[in-house]
Amino acid sequence: MRLQNKKIAMLVAEGVEDYEYFVPMMRLQEEGVQVLTASLDLKPVKGKNGLTVTPDTLIASLNADELFALVIPGGWAPDKLRRYDAVKNLVKKMDDAGKIIGIICHGGSTAISAGIIKKGQRATGSLGIKDDLVNAGAVWADEPAFRSGNQVWGRVVADIPDFNRELVKALVEK
Repeated sequence: MRLQNKKIAMLVAEGVEDYEYFVPMMRLQEEGVQVLTASLDLKPVKGKNGLTVTPDTLIASLNADELFALVIPGGWAPDKLRRYDAVKNLVKKMDDAGKIIGIICHGGSTAISAGIIKKGQRATGSLGIKDDLVNAGAVWADEPAFRSGNQVWGRVVADIPDFNRELVKALVEK
């Protein structure tokens, strides 16, 4: 277990893409990560495909200095999360510190609102946010997964295996 006891938060809200939460979460646990499921409140959230995710901490209570990394799964949750200062501030602090941020599918919309898209950087996600990423200054890359600085990008559910490989590789190198 190469990442034993590292603390990584995954941000969730109603409509999170279940697979983009559960599959990376389990892969991180295989590496020994302490995964914190963080949301706006502690009520269970229903995922996009009907699975229930139970948060164990509040996003507002997270401290970027205490986290090794952050993962933003897709679905409809990122569009909800991007509206809250606590979310945007956490994502920005993590990025400013150069910590790994995993962003898959619609997770890029939260990254946009947090202001962490650098002009000319490569980014991917669901085609539904391609224009938003480009308008934020990113260069669209229609690839399954890759690393762009401290950010690990994944396109869609079908690309979760590639996303997980890139994410774990980046975390181990960190």
